[in-house]
Amino acid sequence: EPEELVKAPHSFVINRGRLGKNGHELLLNFRKIMEPYTASHLKVQKANVLKDFVHIAGPLNVTHLVVFTKTENAIYLRTAKLPHGPTLTYQVKEYSLIKDIISSQKKSVIYEKLFDHHPLLVLNNFSGDGMHLKLMATTFQHMFPSINVNKTNLNTIRRCLLINYNEDQTLDLRQYAIKVVPTGMSKAVKKLIQSKVPNLSQHKDISDFIEKSGNLSESEVEFDGAANTVTLPQPISSRGNIASEKSAIRLYEIGPRMTLQLMKIEEGLMSGEVLFHQFVSKTPEEIKALKERCKEKKLLKEKRRAEQQRNVEKKKLLDNKEEKSIDAQVVSDEEREEDLKWYREAVGQEPDDSILPLSKKRKSSSDSSRGKLPKKVKFSSEIDKKQQNGSSKSDKDYQAFLKKKKKRKEAKLKNKGKKGRKAKLATKKTQDKPDQEKTSQKPKSFVKKRKKM
Repeated sequence: EPEELVKAPHSFVINRGRLGKNGHELLLNFRKIMEPYTASHLKVQKANVLKDFVHIAGPLNVTHLVVFTKTENAIYLRTAKLPHGPTLTYQVKEYSLIKDIISSQKKSVIYEKLFDHHPLLVLNNFSGDGMHLKLMATTFQHMFPSINVNKTNLNTIRRCLLINYNEDQTLDLRQYAIKVVPTGMSKAVKKLIQSKVPNLSQHKDISDFIEKSGNLSESEVEFDGAANTVTLPQPISSRGNIASEKSAIRLYEIGPRMTLQLMKIEEGLMSGEVLFHQFVSKTPEEIKALKERCKEKKLLKEKRRAEQQRNVEKKKLLDNKEEKSIDAQVVSDEEREEDLKWYREAVGQEPDDSILPLSKKRKSSSDSSRGKLPKKVKFSSEIDKKQQNGSSKSDKDYQAFLKKKKKRKEAKLKNKGKKGRKAKLATKKTQDKPDQEKTSQKPKSFVKKRKKM
C-alpha cells in the first residue's frame, strides 16, 4: 500500500442499539461523507462489542470511531480517537437525508466518482474562547486527510464539507459537490461546450442559436461574480476549463444536513474523566473526588488483571502436572499387563496381589486445590502385622517370580523366544504320558483268569 493511504486517517461508522429506519439511513449517509477512508459496507452484529472494533482497528490503520445511538429523546453522535480517546458526544438536533435534499432541488449534481476522494474540510467560527472549541476543531481536522496546497491535484477535490459553529452553541454540518464552470462566454456557447448537445432542430443555422438569448429559461440563469471566480493554476478535466483562465466555482448541496450540539467530552474511550459538560457544572471538590474515584477504579482494574494472570499461570502448571501423572500411570499399567501375561504363560495361574500389586492411581493436585481431600483408608491390626512382617509364602513366590523375570530378560537378549521354551515343555509331557498309560492299563490275561475263577 502507498504511504499516503497508510498515513491517512481511517474511520469506522457504527451503531449501538436500534436506530430505526431513518436513523440507519442517516448512518449510511454519514459513511458517504467519510468515504473513501471508511468501511462503507461494514455490518455490525448484536454480538459485536466495542472492544472488537478497537482490537481490529490497529491492523487496519483505523484512527477514529463514529458511533450512532438512539434514546427516547434524540439521536446521539459520538466521535472517538482510537485507541485511548478522547470522546466527544453530540446530540443530533435536526437532520435531513441525502434523498430529501436531492428531491427538493431542481438541478442536482451527484455521481459515483464524486466519492472517490476525500472532501475538502472547511471550519467556520471555531476561533472563540474555550478549550472545547479547540478540541472540536482538532478532532474534525484529524478525521480527514490534510491537503498540501502545492502538490494537490485539483481534479481530486470534488466535495466540500462545511462545519459552522453558531452563537447558540450548535454546529451546522453541510456537504456540497464542487463544480467548475468556464466564464467570459455566453450561455449558448456554454451549452454547446457541455457534454449534452442541445436540441437545434428549430434553428436553420448555428448562428441563430448563439445570437438569440430567448432560448434560455429562467432556471438556467446563473450569476457569476468576483466572489466565486478564480484563475485556474491547473487544467481541470471538465470541458471549457483551461489553465490560467478564469472559471467560476459553484456548490451544489448533496446532503446530509445535520444540526449538532456538543453535550460532553470524556478523557478516555467512551469512558473516563468528564472534561466538559454542556449542562452540568461541578465544584473543584467534586472534581477532585471524581478524579480519586477514577484512580481507584484504575488500580482495582489493574489488580484484578494481575490476579487473573496469576490464576491462568497456576492453571497451566496444574494441567502440565496432570498430563505428566497420566503419562506415568499409562506406562506403569502397560508394564504390569506385560508382567501378567508372562506370568500366566510361564506359571499357568493368576498371580497374587502380593506378587503383582495393583498400581494405585495418583490423585491430581487439582483435586486438593479444589477442596477435595483424599479419603483415609483404615487398616485392621491383622493387615498391619502382615504388611510389617510379611508372610513367608508370599515372599518365596515373589522371589521366584523375580528369578523367572530375570531369566526371561536373559532369554530375550540371547534371541531365545517363548516358542523354544514351549516346545521343550511339550516334549517332556509326551515322554511322561506313555509310561503313565502303561502302568494304568491292566493286562488282558489277568482279566480272563479272574473270569474263569
